[in-house]
Amino acid sequence: MFQDLLKRLIQPEPAPLPDADARLALTALLVRVARSDNDYSGDERVLIDKIAQDRYGLSASEASNLRADAEAMEAEAPDTVRFTRAIKDAVAYEDRLAVIEALWKVVLADGQRAQEEDALLRLVSNLLGVTDQDSAMARQRVSA
Repeated sequence: MFQDLLKRLIQPEPAPLPDADARLALTALLVRVARSDNDYSGDERVLIDKIAQDRYGLSASEASNLRADAEAMEAEAPDTVRFTRAIKDAVAYEDRLAVIEALWKVVLADGQRAQEEDALLRLVSNLLGVTDQDSAMARQRVSA
């Protein structure tokens, strides 16, 4: 189901993604980070739904459906390096920065910064082309 989108993402020079595909790819990245500590909790799922509702103006059921699709896509997606590099090439910087902020919300959702999540978020930020300074400011905004 998601193979066409994944193929378009990993092309040598992918075209910018339509909004719906960008939403799905960025939400799949949220799922990947949430799963990175092997504790993909209900709280993290609820937070991902809330982020989708707020960011994309979705209803609760639309956000839940987006997350379910993102979970399936994340399971099929290539390794994190290829996946995030592909997103970087296909999604505008402002959207990538907003997703870093959302990723920090997910990482901090359980009140702990698990080492695996922290390391993955540093890698993802770098691969998305978001500076360490911008990532740190995003973390500060969500933890305030």
